[in-house]
Amino acid sequence: MKKAFGDHVVLNDLNFTVNKGDRVTLIGPSGSGKTTILRLVMTLEELTDGYIYIDGEPLTHTVRDGKRVELREKHRNHIRQRIGMVFQQFNLFPNMTVMENIIEAPVHVLKMPKKQAVERGRELLAKVGLADKENAHPMELSGGQQQRVAIARALAMDPEILLLDEVTSALDPEIVGEVLEVLRAVARTTDITMLIVTHEMQFARDVSNRVLMFDSGSIVEEASPEVMFTDPQEQRTKDFLAAVLDQ
Repeated sequence: MKKAFGDHVVLNDLNFTVNKGDRVTLIGPSGSGKTTILRLVMTLEELTDGYIYIDGEPLTHTVRDGKRVELREKHRNHIRQRIGMVFQQFNLFPNMTVMENIIEAPVHVLKMPKKQAVERGRELLAKVGLADKENAHPMELSGGQQQRVAIARALAMDPEILLLDEVTSALDPEIVGEVLEVLRAVARTTDITMLIVTHEMQFARDVSNRVLMFDSGSIVEEASPEVMFTDPQEQRTKDFLAAVLDQ
C-alpha cells in the first residue's frame, strides 16, 4: 500500500500481515510512518493506493472489474466497529463524566442497552483501577488516569483489534508505568490483536510477539522481541536502538 500527502510519500510499497492474536509493535524514528499506519487502519486517513484487509474483508477499497473502487461509508463503519484505538492525547469528551465517555459508543453505535453498558463500564473501570471515578469529569483526573479511561473506553466496544498510538508520550514520566501496566494486563488476559506504536522499548519487549523496525516509510527489519533487542541484523536498527536505549 501507499500513502502520500501531496508530493511527500510517507508509506511506499508497504506490505505486511498481522495475524489474529498477534501483538505487533512498530518502532523507528519519528516521521517514519508508524502512526500513519494506525490512522489508515482506523480510517482516519485515506490510502493513496493499495488495500487494507480486516479478517479477509477489504476496509476502504476493493477491486471490481480490474479497477480499484472505494467502498461505501456504511461498509467502513461496520468493519471499524471491530477496531479500537487509544490515542496520544486521550481525546475524552470534557463535558461528559468518565462513565458517559465509556458508554457513549456502545450505546449509540452498538445499540447496547444503557444498563448493560454501564455494568460493562464499571467492570472496565475496576480493571484499570478507577472504580471510584465514574462520576468524575476528565479535567478532574491526572493524565495517567485520563489515559486509563481512554483504554477502558476503547475496550468497552469489545474490539477484536486494538491500536495503541504512543499512549504514554503525553504523560509525565512518573505515571507512564501505571498506564503500561494496564496494557500489560490486557495483553495477558485477552486475545485482542494489538498493533502498537511506542518508544517504550521495555514495554514492546514485554507484550510483543513481533517487532517491525520502520524507517522512511518502509520496514527495515522484522524479528521477535528477543532477536530485535539483543541481536538486530540491520545497521539502521542497531543505530536506532543504540540511540533510544542510551537515553
